[in-house]
Amino acid sequence: MTALPRYVPSSTSLHGARWQRSSRSNGMNNCVETASLASGPKRGLLAVRDSKNTAGPALLFSTATWEAFVRGLR
Repeated sequence: MTALPRYVPSSTSLHGARWQRSSRSNGMNNCVETASLASGPKRGLLAVRDSKNTAGPALLFSTATWEAFVRGLR
């Protein structure tokens, strides 16, 4: 069984990703953006990137892992 990738070196390689900025962002690009990946080999994963470096790397999480992380923050 092949392990899922945990990151991509450049978020621009995630073609078709629709990035959403956190509602907590204050407009100074000091937040994160997420995108649900709907197609390709990474389908079903959630990508997270730094809003200050939109062409930089993105971390990849399963939906369940990301939801558990967000619940833990609350």
